[in-house]
Amino acid sequence: MYQDKTTEQERAELHRSIWAIANDLRGSIDGWDFKHYVLGMLFYRYLSENITSYINKYEHEVGDTDFDYATLSDEDAETVREDMIQTKGFFILPSELFCNVQKNAEQNENLNETLANVFKNIESSAIGSESESNFKGLFDDIDVNSNKLGKTVAQRNEQLVKLLNGIADMKLGSFKDTSIDAFGDAYEYLMGMYASGAGKSGGEFFTPQEVSELLTRITLIGKTEVNKVYDPCCGSGSLLLKFAKILGQENVKNGFYGQEINITTYNLCRINMFLHDIGFENFNMTLGNTLTTPLNIDDEPFEAIVSNPPYSIKWEGNDNPLLMDDPRFAPAGVLAPKSKADLAFVMHALSWLAEGARAAIVCFPGIMYRGGAEQQIRKYLVDNNYIESIIQLPANLFFGTSISTCIMVLKKGKLDNKVLFIDASKEFKKVTNNNKLDTINIENILKTFEARENKQYLSYLANVEEIAQNDYNLSVSIYVEQEDTKQAINISDLNKAIKESIQRQQILTKRIEQSILEIL
Repeated sequence: MYQDKTTEQERAELHRSIWAIANDLRGSIDGWDFKHYVLGMLFYRYLSENITSYINKYEHEVGDTDFDYATLSDEDAETVREDMIQTKGFFILPSELFCNVQKNAEQNENLNETLANVFKNIESSAIGSESESNFKGLFDDIDVNSNKLGKTVAQRNEQLVKLLNGIADMKLGSFKDTSIDAFGDAYEYLMGMYASGAGKSGGEFFTPQEVSELLTRITLIGKTEVNKVYDPCCGSGSLLLKFAKILGQENVKNGFYGQEINITTYNLCRINMFLHDIGFENFNMTLGNTLTTPLNIDDEPFEAIVSNPPYSIKWEGNDNPLLMDDPRFAPAGVLAPKSKADLAFVMHALSWLAEGARAAIVCFPGIMYRGGAEQQIRKYLVDNNYIESIIQLPANLFFGTSISTCIMVLKKGKLDNKVLFIDASKEFKKVTNNNKLDTINIENILKTFEARENKQYLSYLANVEEIAQNDYNLSVSIYVEQEDTKQAINISDLNKAIKESIQRQQILTKRIEQSILEIL
């Protein structure tokens, strides 16, 4: 996880420029809404530079070193349309490239219509091809005719010019020519920046990077490559992309899979995949309700599953008689409560987990101790030896909530019949109003997880009988003793000090009384 000075300087400079753009453009528009415009234009620039770099590289290799796709006529460019759609999944005419539209933006009185047509053409270029589902609706959230940009066309175009110029000035380097993943890092910084100011809604779109890293590395212990990775509530895709960063995307052999119920977040996730240079053929993100309409069913099982599902949301549960016969939920003999779907996500993940593989899921703490159906599901998971570990995380790690969440680690094919409980509640670094896991914190948690042994105040390896005696309560505090940090007090010494203090007070009182008498 070490990063050299050049990398950090590039990243810091990139973040400063993004912050400047955001401050210049936000105005009266809510940042969480306006991020769609910033991210959308960033994505537009990425696609433009991606296809330009690809075509230029080929022409340079065959001897035309002066060739530049951006200067080619649209008519001549049409000859490579079909090839680009097959290899890149999309096509952009030279006149519609980001650099050319931005260059003429200030003189273009119809800039909003120009951009609307460009976005429409990029999406429609994929229609009928294998990449159609990956591009369909990607620019839907970038409404260049929205009143949010201004009441008149001129005002909207003025904002759009600022936006294009700001994105153009961002030092992203030549495509794939920086020591950082510039486009991807810009995305992550923007999401984090806006989520931190968006309250609860921000957390729905973004899992902090350090939490993503911990979850991913837990599932990768002992592995240098994985087959397919999956997130049933993929949000903006940050969890899945950690596999590419840690292993290298070439070591995620058969791609990235996920499902998301929110269409805005679904679009952000697909954009995020592209911005991290994941080809359209290497990911399959689907839109819909994972619990009632799972859409990656032909892709399971998965060798690694990570997720940060929404906490205690409502779902159909017993109101839908078909769910009780669903092979994902039926084995537990009971469905998660209608008002708390948390363990339904856990059961779904377990069902789609490959033999010998791990799932790491962020959980609301209530599911670890509540009774009723949730207790029955915990009993099923423990008795059938699917829970490898429960990790108590520090409070205040996530945007919009200060609760202390947990990680439930599931594994099929465990070598022992025990559950490791880890109290990592003190593993954090204070950063402004939030807590954060730093490199040392993550390493400490992973070392404890791998050691799988009892350590006072930190971890406890419980057998099934102990857990059963505790009514299948999986709260870490039940198993890991809390260190008493209060200072020990010697009662006899305290009494002696009190007695001496009283004596001094009596002497002082007598002296004061004597002084008063002498004055009188």
